[in-house]
Amino acid sequence: MSNKINRDTIGEISRRAAAKYNDKTAIVFRDKTFSFADLERKACSFANLMLRLGVKKGDRVAINSFNSHHYPISLLGLAKIGAVQVPINFMLNAEEVDYVVTHSGARIFLVEDSLLPVIQSKKNLFKNIKTWGLIPISSPETPSGFFDLDYEMSAVPADDPDIDVFPEDIVQIPYTSGTESRPKGAMLSHRSLMTQYFSCMIDGQYETQDVSLHGLPLFHCAQLHCFLMPFIYTGAENIILHKADPLEMLRCIEKYKVTHMFAPPTVWIGLLNHPRLRDFNLSSLKKAAYGASIMPVEIIKRLTDTFPGLRLWNYYGQTEMGPVATILKPEDQLLKPGSAGKAVVNVETRLMDDDGNFVPVGSVGEIVHRSGQVMTGYLNDPEKSAEAFANGWFHSGDLGKFDEDGYLYVVDRKKDMIKTGGENVASREVEEVIYQHPDVAETAVIGLPDPKWIELVAAVVVLKAGSAATEKDIIDYCKKNLAGFKCPKKIILTDKLPKNPSGKILKRELKEMFASVI
Repeated sequence: MSNKINRDTIGEISRRAAAKYNDKTAIVFRDKTFSFADLERKACSFANLMLRLGVKKGDRVAINSFNSHHYPISLLGLAKIGAVQVPINFMLNAEEVDYVVTHSGARIFLVEDSLLPVIQSKKNLFKNIKTWGLIPISSPETPSGFFDLDYEMSAVPADDPDIDVFPEDIVQIPYTSGTESRPKGAMLSHRSLMTQYFSCMIDGQYETQDVSLHGLPLFHCAQLHCFLMPFIYTGAENIILHKADPLEMLRCIEKYKVTHMFAPPTVWIGLLNHPRLRDFNLSSLKKAAYGASIMPVEIIKRLTDTFPGLRLWNYYGQTEMGPVATILKPEDQLLKPGSAGKAVVNVETRLMDDDGNFVPVGSVGEIVHRSGQVMTGYLNDPEKSAEAFANGWFHSGDLGKFDEDGYLYVVDRKKDMIKTGGENVASREVEEVIYQHPDVAETAVIGLPDPKWIELVAAVVVLKAGSAATEKDIIDYCKKNLAGFKCPKKIILTDKLPKNPSGKILKRELKEMFASVI
């Protein structure tokens, strides 16, 4: 008999929630409803199935799937036996998936049926995978060489496997989509995530009576670790959408009387502009979270006009932090527009120069953190790990400044800062101004190579439907609201902006697409 006294680990979440909330609805996915007791039984069955398949403590299991109940069940189940979940970005091609799977050392690979064509066409790549599992969502047919996850789970006991798991054990390795050519595996421990969940629950004001809608990808740490898992821990009801479909989001808010939802600004903008927005009763939605980028002030005003009584939280952080680091709370949304708020309860945030010195209030420095939430390090990359933890702080790679009241403002990514004619221009500052133009739906400001300015400030703009605004109109608007050197010298009108599954605009792709337009 193992001794689990005083061990706060991820696998304990569903057991504790089942004891407290039992038959209360924990998860709804399509036509399936799971109580908290069901969730614990499913997590135990998953754990026992993995044990039967030879998974041992520390082993990695990869999952390539759109959203479903299988995401939290597999995380909880693996956590119970000390194994590690490796979530895969479902937008990757087979070669990119193989890199993550191989680098992580996974031996079992669970693939959703709708993603099989991507994997099966290059199945010969995955030489280290010994066992293939099918996550059946759309098709009942199991291809040769795969086991059916639901069927096999039904054939094993739902008893707690009762294995010693410790807070410092690694429970998940998500791969960052950073600026390097190859993604890095951030090793997140039970301690890291449990500490992060407490921060979200306290500073995000999660309540047992909440009904939270989860539409953004669960392979991404924001939707999974800032919202779904902490809301399960809180005892709230959770509605999981297979994909982030705006119309389905609106339908679900009305159907389930959703009180809370997270989405990046790009998705909130899409909902506000949806032609059927007014067809649904959305009055239950009282809490809204956003992240990935700053919410333009004009959009905040539109949201609060559209959803009376709505309170907004801005979450700022990154995968390596579990991911939240700071939160801007509802009362500060218009008082501190553009701010990332203050450090959450379990995080200390400072600003540092390149020599490791803290910078004074009002000055720009790299955002650094100390916290129990921080990752253990990058998998198989001691050099990058040491670089990330230089001077005893985790280095975010973001530039920021504090105002006199202690609120953090993210100036830019170090690599997104535009250096034009010897002057630094923060792309976010320019974007904030362009978003105030009445004809602009979306924008991304980037630096493009230029023989005179070295880098030229350019804005890629999506206009609202029916708008006849021109490039000159937008440039003239910027000249009225920005210093001359900050104004875009080039406006590029386009139909849409490239985004990753979490809704973050992919500026690297824009730079590649338009590098030769000047």
